Formats: sequence, C-alpha cells, structure tokens
Amino acid sequence: MYSFDEIAQRRYTDSYKWDVKPCELPMWVADMDFKVDERIKDSIIKRAEIMAYGYSNVPDSFYEAYRDFFLARHDLDLKCEWMIFSTGVVPSISSIVRSTTSLDDNVLILSPVYNIFFNSIRNNHRNILVSDLIYKDYKYEIDWADLESKMKDPKTSLMIFCNPHNPCGNIWSLEELQRLVDMAVRYNVIIISDEIHCDITTPGVKYNPMFKVAGGEKNVIMLASASKCYNLAGLHASVAIVRDKKLRYTVWRGINTDECGENDFFCADAHSTALLDCRDWLDAMNLYVYNNKKYLEDYINNNLPCLKLVHSDSLYLSWIDIKALNMDSDEFTILLRKKTGLYISSGKAYGDNGNGFVRINLATSLANVKDACERLRVAISLLK
Repeated sequence: MYSFDEIAQRRYTDSYKWDVKPCELPMWVADMDFKVDERIKDSIIKRAEIMAYGYSNVPDSFYEAYRDFFLARHDLDLKCEWMIFSTGVVPSISSIVRSTTSLDDNVLILSPVYNIFFNSIRNNHRNILVSDLIYKDYKYEIDWADLESKMKDPKTSLMIFCNPHNPCGNIWSLEELQRLVDMAVRYNVIIISDEIHCDITTPGVKYNPMFKVAGGEKNVIMLASASKCYNLAGLHASVAIVRDKKLRYTVWRGINTDECGENDFFCADAHSTALLDCRDWLDAMNLYVYNNKKYLEDYINNNLPCLKLVHSDSLYLSWIDIKALNMDSDEFTILLRKKTGLYISSGKAYGDNGNGFVRINLATSLANVKDACERLRVAISLLK
C-alpha cells in the first residue's frame, strides 16, 4: 500500500539534514526521508487554500486527536484539559527547566541520552547531574543505586527522562517506570518524560507511557508529539500533559512566558490528521524500518564483526558499538564522512559514556541503508 523505497527528494530544499555535498549520504539527525501519508499532504493543501495565513487558535480537535490516539493504541485515557500546546518537545523541556527549578539546582539525566537534554540544562544555568546507564552484553540498564544517590540530593529538583530512550533504544518496562516514579515521589523530584519517539517500535511491540503507572499524579510531566512518528518535525507542535492542576499552571505559565505556546497556521491540522487517520501508515513505516534494522544487523554480523549492534525494539535509530576499533567516536565519524561521505552521529554527543559508539538513522530507503553499509565497510578497511 505504501512505497517507502521511494523517498522524498530533499536535496536543494534547504533541508537541515540533506544540505550536504552531492556525494554525501546524511544519516544523522532524527528525521525521516519517507514521504508523509497523502492524507497529511491533503490536509495541508486544504488549509493553504484559505489564502490568508494569519494567527490561529489551537482547536479542540488537536487535543482530542492526542487523546484518541493514546486511548486507541495504549488504552490510556488522557484528558484534554491536562494538555498544553507547545511548539515542540525541546522548547517545552527548556521552558519547564526554567519554570520548575532554580538557578544552581541539579537536573538529573540518564546517560548516554539525547544531546539536547544537556543543552537545556546547561543553557539555563542549572547543574547537569548524570547517572550513567550500565552497559552489559550489548544492552543498557539503569544503575538504581547510583540513580537514587543522586535523586535524593537536596539540590536535585528535576529529572529529564527519555521514554523510549534515545539513543540506545530501551523500551522501559512498567516495573522500571513504577520504580522510577516511586523514587521521584519519595524525594520530591519532578520528572519530565520525553515520549516523542513513543510509537516507533518493532512490529508487535509497544512502549509503555509513563502515565500507565501509579503515583506520579503530582510530579510527572509527559511530553508528546506526532512529529517523529509521522515525519512532521518541520510543523512545530507538541503537547505537555500534566495531571496536577498546580503543576499544570506552572508549566502553562512558563510556556506562554517563553512565547512557545503559539501554533503556526498548518501544524494543528497536520498533526490531527496524522494521529487520527494515518495509523496504518505508521504501522507500515515501522515494519519497513524494522527490515532496515535487520539488514544492518545481518550485514554487520556477516561482514563487520568488529562492530556490534545494540539491541533495540524502538526508534528508527541504531546505536552501534565501535569499541573494538580502538578509536574515539568523533575521530571515526570524521574519518567516515571524509573518506566515504557517510554522515552519522558520534556517540560522544550523547554523554561521555557515549564514546565508543555511533548513531545511525535508518528512516530512509533500503537502498540508502545498503549504501551506508558499504561505506562503513570501506572506512573500516582503511583502518587496517
């Protein structure tokens, strides 16, 4: 029904990802090369036909689409009155850091993690407090003792959590989420749960929303957006979902003070259409990405045994262990781009313990994945 082999041609379109040399293959930043569902395009065209692009309210239908999506896919009843519009998950995170913490407070994260978490803390003059995930047998787990020792620090007031976890792809279990929420309640720490990658999963596997566990009514903020799942990152929209009325007011006040609570002319209709009408496209995309991951895994196992793929049932991103190369991750990605044109992300961007890893974006055609594998092989052959 959908042809993901035929990707959008994004060169020379001012694409952040594809504004590279003609010989280069960009597989770094987390957006897709797939064409959106036709129904999303049609909704944008219909909106454009109004022919006057002035200020717009956020319609109730936008919030209802998020409510219906989570109810249908996760049996989770999110009330529309809990939701606050924001131009994106990242602006929400930075705003919430400012509105819920004080200068010199600790903001806790699990590393390796999405690099913008570090920026949101550092740029707002809060202290970055890192609990390193434990890496063992090519997978990650939480160091609960270390996490608790840092969460109970009186200066720790906020934790930014990634669910599913970018870049290593963990789908956190309900038991892990419950343990985390119980700990945060015990030490009076607010949790921001970034769930932007929520429904990019292996077919037949579901992620667990933070609000599926009990006890975090007063201190959990869940952030969601259709942008990653449906390739709408350039149509800036998201929701902050806050159950507690007092905390919700704090978040709402901060988002509006920071002027990131005003929607653009097209985003609400596009996001609503995606969430309500395009779930079959999402399922098909997940299957295609899964097959891309399998191709990469088989290629590495058969041709590049010096690399190891970290197991993941989420994200359209793969996290690759390159430690056997005995190279700094920055050095390897620079060499890879210079010698082969393959542009992927150094693991060092995601924390000090990301060194020895790289991240590659597989939300592209299988032909590009095959090309990337060959470029990886060529680069590694140059190291011998």
